[in-house]
Amino acid sequence: MTSTLDLRLPSSTAATRCDGCGSDIAAGLLVCPGCHRLVHAVTLNQLKAEAEAAARAGDYSAGLAAWRSAAALLPVDSRQHTAVGEKIDELTRAGGPAVSAPAELPKTGAWKWLGGLGTFGVLLWKLKFVLVVLATKGKLLLLGLTKASTFFSMLLAFGVYWTAWGMWFAAGLVLSIYVHEMGHVAALRRYGIAASAPMFIPGVGAFIRLRAQRLAPHEDARIGLAGPMWGLGAAVAALAAARLGGGPMYAAIAHTGAWINVFNLLPVWQLDGNRGFAALSSRQRWIIVLMFVCGWAVAHDGLFVLLIVAAAVRSLDAHAPPTGDRGALAQFAFLIAALAVVYRAAA
Repeated sequence: MTSTLDLRLPSSTAATRCDGCGSDIAAGLLVCPGCHRLVHAVTLNQLKAEAEAAARAGDYSAGLAAWRSAAALLPVDSRQHTAVGEKIDELTRAGGPAVSAPAELPKTGAWKWLGGLGTFGVLLWKLKFVLVVLATKGKLLLLGLTKASTFFSMLLAFGVYWTAWGMWFAAGLVLSIYVHEMGHVAALRRYGIAASAPMFIPGVGAFIRLRAQRLAPHEDARIGLAGPMWGLGAAVAALAAARLGGGPMYAAIAHTGAWINVFNLLPVWQLDGNRGFAALSSRQRWIIVLMFVCGWAVAHDGLFVLLIVAAAVRSLDAHAPPTGDRGALAQFAFLIAALAVVYRAAA
């Protein structure tokens, strides 16, 4: 089963006549061919005002959403588009610990070789708060269920899985996948990007669609890894229920949920691992290979062998960024370790 993000570029709003010179404008054009006036000048000014008001209020997500909407209405080769792009990048790196770039670490000795793996330890404390995070995001989780496409595709998937494995396991599996997808939605909202509710495909998994003009590597990595992070929370919840007397059914749900989220860490295609891997330097990628080896040593599952091979092949890619994202490395490493432990504990 897979979980993918279907990225689509925004389409421009159709305009028929220039407000400045009265020239007819074909649908999709962003600049008037007659007077070279921006077609959406009024809307752009409104979005700028909204973004500035959001900045004054400290609402980074609203500010990002406004600037991203503005970028979609500007020609990509214009100086205005470049300026808006700089604003977007500035906000994504100044929106608090969950969004900002990781702090610099010493560049000598073991730290230099590890490429910042020390930040992995900082994230370990997050495990005990995973369930709390899911609880506080209850409103968002319920919101997705109000969408007809999500609800009915979810119901269809539930029916298919019920036929194969029984009602309760099917319910737990579908909910685990749903929580995973809503992790992506929550991360996208944090970056001011609108996204659809999840759509289920029985036997394959689920996906969400989003409209964004561009994503920086560190943004893409955080959004991609947010799904497995929330999926880890669902697996931990199922494992806790099993240990508290819920029975082997909950353990099976936790085991399967952990396996699905580990699979999604494969650094290939549109899987979440590929998005996280793309933000890593060559040295950081080899650290993830070693983490997959450690995961295999804990979980004793052949899936980790596939992950090791895929990650090793990707690590040989000469196009890796020279300076990787230490935050993405820490999240990736944490997920591998935590999911391996849950997978083993639920077996």
